[in-house]
Amino acid sequence: MAFFLPHGNWPRKQIQRWSNSVPVVILHALMNLFANRRVAYVLTELGQIALLTREVIVSALTFKVAWRDLLYQIYFIGIKSQSVVIITGAFTGMVLGAQTFFQFHKVKMDTATLAVVSVSMCSELGPVLTALMVAGRVGAAIAAELGSMRVTEQIDALRTLATHPVDYLVVPRLIAAQIALPLLTAESIIVGIGASYLVDVHVLGIEPTYLWVNMLHFTHDVDLAMGLVKSFIYGGIIALIGCYKGMTCGLGAEGVGRATTEAVVYSSITILIANFFLTLLMGKVVGQL
Repeated sequence: MAFFLPHGNWPRKQIQRWSNSVPVVILHALMNLFANRRVAYVLTELGQIALLTREVIVSALTFKVAWRDLLYQIYFIGIKSQSVVIITGAFTGMVLGAQTFFQFHKVKMDTATLAVVSVSMCSELGPVLTALMVAGRVGAAIAAELGSMRVTEQIDALRTLATHPVDYLVVPRLIAAQIALPLLTAESIIVGIGASYLVDVHVLGIEPTYLWVNMLHFTHDVDLAMGLVKSFIYGGIIALIGCYKGMTCGLGAEGVGRATTEAVVYSSITILIANFFLTLLMGKVVGQL
């Protein structure tokens, strides 16, 4: 340093620029490393879920299903989820009906309120909200149950007994979810429309005959079909992610807790993302019919 000082200040400025740029370069390298690891982790999980899906499809097509477990899972996923689905559907329909009335009343379209509620509940709100509620209840339960079995080595014990874990644990839950979700969605749609009708007629004072006629006129079979198809796909998403997270969770209570949280979060995000693409796809298919 003493050698450069007599020749002026430029070496000091150069050293200062170097000292300022070094942390930036290090931070950039760390960010790239973190991003690469994150992308690799996400792609690895997607590949493992795809392999699990392939095994489930093969097992389901060969009828390697524990039928007793299937019936219990239908009871657990479907019947035990009715209360939360009914409450969600009813209050969603009532709120949507009230908000629609407040806006339509400004342009004297009060009797079209229930038609908006019906189409929205059939094609969008019914399947999405039902799937989110079931993901919070059932997805977490599946991940916690299978995670506990993994921690206590019960899954390894199944393999030693020549029982494939996918056949015994995953397939019944997947089929049960895909059977129960459309039924729960239909129930949510019916309750939501009925609750909205009661609020519109008895609270907001809309004429009931024209309200009901407009609802029947603007609601089509394809709206309900779209909602049921979506709920069928959402049931598979919830069961697959819950089973995958449970069967691959880390050891100990912390690993089970993390797997349970990730199952709910990933299922909910996947449902919302899939809903957008399914809406676009089905909208184009319906438009071509």
